[in-house]
Amino acid sequence: MTLAHPPLTVDAGCKDPAMLDEWHVIGLTGDFTSGTLYPLRLLERDLVAWRDTRGVLHVWEDLCVHRGAPLSKGWVRDDHVVCPYHGWRYDGSARCTLMPAAPADRPMKKARTFPHPVEERYGLVWTTLGTPTAPVPAFAEWSDPSYHTVVCGPWEFRANGFRSLENFLDATHFPFVHNGTNGNADAPDVIPPYEVEVSEEGLVSSEIAVRQPEGDARGVPVISNYTYSVHRPLVGHLRKRMVDADADWNPVPGTEHFYTNLMTIQPVSEKECVLRVVAAFTMRPGPSDDEVRARLHVVFTEDQEIVERQRPERIPADLRFELHHRTDLMGQRYRQYLRSKKISYGII
Repeated sequence: MTLAHPPLTVDAGCKDPAMLDEWHVIGLTGDFTSGTLYPLRLLERDLVAWRDTRGVLHVWEDLCVHRGAPLSKGWVRDDHVVCPYHGWRYDGSARCTLMPAAPADRPMKKARTFPHPVEERYGLVWTTLGTPTAPVPAFAEWSDPSYHTVVCGPWEFRANGFRSLENFLDATHFPFVHNGTNGNADAPDVIPPYEVEVSEEGLVSSEIAVRQPEGDARGVPVISNYTYSVHRPLVGHLRKRMVDADADWNPVPGTEHFYTNLMTIQPVSEKECVLRVVAAFTMRPGPSDDEVRARLHVVFTEDQEIVERQRPERIPADLRFELHHRTDLMGQRYRQYLRSKKISYGII
């Protein structure tokens, strides 16, 4: 949905159609309660989100059309957003219904806020600043009764969103960034050649096998077979086919189970982003929701220490500007995928 009369503030943010026309996650469903205004930033644009008493979530430009005041500094009254400057009131259809200085006057047709589409899927809130050409990415595990799902996050990174997603797609950093949990720095896994399939739907790798001393929130050693996917420029997915291991790294019969992550990244700016994850797993009994969140917090905090310090901060999509090895194939294909989308924002 392209705004018929976009605000002048659009010039202050991202102008890349490829990014504007994507669905982006801006929060967890539970983050937004009725009657409260929530300011947020997406692609350098100031937005405000609010939920009405029917449970419908609205995402608007954080801007009153009257004199440019931030609506997020106002309040909600009777399912209307009240501007903090002159008290103009806007209903859930984004229409102004009252101008307090002239209550008998009918507000002009152009007295409207600037709304954006909203979807609530998988415990996440998605919005777009443009006109998406595809729906919100699928996450089949959410409705699969064999999986237990846990919505996790946020993690705020002072880092480029593409750098952050590429890190999520990389198994070779495990022994060094996540030593003792996802890998062992004294005995790093040798990564054999693997394949990455490229299609209009995105990317998907073949399985990549690694040994993990504490491969999930249960804290037990596992042999993990990773399959990575990219659904959108800032939406990834991993699937781990896992088998518990004994002290000699032999698989324990009858212990195969699956663990997956849907990774979503909100691009606040070219050099800031917010990570949110939906985890899903089949192991029974499995870890508690709090244990899953705690484990992911450890992992992403360790990632953050590195990703925030990568230079250049914007990802070099041209493969000539950084060195690549066959073990980096998923990262190489991801950068080529970004170039194929003709993305310019956050990329050099």
